[in-house]
Amino acid sequence: MIRASIMGGSGYSGGELLRLLIAHPEIEVVQVSSRSHLGEYVYQVHPNLRKQTQLKFSDPDAMQPVDLLFLALPHGTTQHKIDQFAGLASRIIDLSADFRLHDPKDYQHWYGSPHAAPGWLPKFVYGLPELHRDDLRNAHYASGVGCNATASNLALLPLVKAGLLESGQPVIIELKVGSSEGGAEGNPGTHHPERSGVVRTFSAFGHRHTAEVIQELGLSKVTLTMTSVELVRGVLATAHATVKAGVTSKDLWKAYRATAADNPFVRIVKEQRGIYRVPEPKVLAGSNYADLGFELDEASGQVVSICAIDNLMKGASGTAVQCMNLMLGFDETLGLEFPGLHPI
Repeated sequence: MIRASIMGGSGYSGGELLRLLIAHPEIEVVQVSSRSHLGEYVYQVHPNLRKQTQLKFSDPDAMQPVDLLFLALPHGTTQHKIDQFAGLASRIIDLSADFRLHDPKDYQHWYGSPHAAPGWLPKFVYGLPELHRDDLRNAHYASGVGCNATASNLALLPLVKAGLLESGQPVIIELKVGSSEGGAEGNPGTHHPERSGVVRTFSAFGHRHTAEVIQELGLSKVTLTMTSVELVRGVLATAHATVKAGVTSKDLWKAYRATAADNPFVRIVKEQRGIYRVPEPKVLAGSNYADLGFELDEASGQVVSICAIDNLMKGASGTAVQCMNLMLGFDETLGLEFPGLHPI
C-alpha cells in the first residue's frame, strides 16, 4: 500500500480527494490536515464520508513523512513552503495554481505577483494526462489543473492535435460554471439568495486559466469568458474557432474519435435524437469523464467544440488521482471508474 496524506483537506477538492483515495485499492490515507477543523472527524466536514473513514483532521505542522503528498491548499500558499513539503514526500501533487505555469514571467503577469519559488517551476509536470501522459509516468511532481482550462483544453484538443485550426484566427471560449468553483468558504456572490437563478458573466476577459490554454495548446489569440449558472458542480466550455479551408465534418469525426480512443476518460457526445444530443455537465457529477461534442459550418469554416466536465473531478481531484495512478505505475483508471449519476 502507498501511504498518502492530504495537506488542506477541508475544502471541496480535499473532500473529493478523500472520497477517491479511501476507496482506492492501492492507497492508505495516513493524515489529512486542517487548521480550522483540527481534531474533528473528517466526516463532520464531508458528511458523505460518514462510516467510510475514522480519520481526524491533523495539525498541518505535525504531518509525518509519506510516499505521496497531495496539496489542496489555497492558491499562493504552496510556493512559499514547497521545500518543507518536499521533505515530507518524494512525490507531490499540488492542486493549486502555484506550479501550473512554466515561466515565472507568465505567473507574474497572470497572478499579479512574483513567484516565490521560480526554481521549482520546471520540476512540475502540468497535470493533465491527456496532454502529458508519458511525462507523468516519470514525474515526481505534478501540478494541478484549472477546471476551466481543463474544459477548454479538452474542447480544443482534437482540433489542435489533428492540425485542423486555421492559424492566427481567434479562439473564443464561453464557459458556464457552477457555484462550487467559488470554494467552500464562499463570498457574497455565492450566497444562496444572490446565486439562485443566476446567469451572471463575471469575467469577460483575462481569466487566469487563459494562461494554461495558451501554454498547453500553443495558441496565441485565446479569450475565455466566464458565466455563472445555477449548477453546483460542472463546467461547460463552448469554444468558437475557425478550421482550415476544405476541412469537413468527416475530418472532425476522425479527429474526435482519435482523441477519445487515446484517452480513457474522453467520450464523444453527438446524437441525432433524444434529449442528450450534446455534452451536459449534469450527467457527469462525481465522475472523471470529459464529454466532447462539435458542430461545423463547412461553408464558413466555423466550428463550435463543446466540453462538459465536473469541475471538482476532471477539473481538480479526479485528474489528480489520474496523475497519481500514472506516477505510481497503476492502471490510469484505477479508482476512477464511477460513471456519474442519472438522474440527479
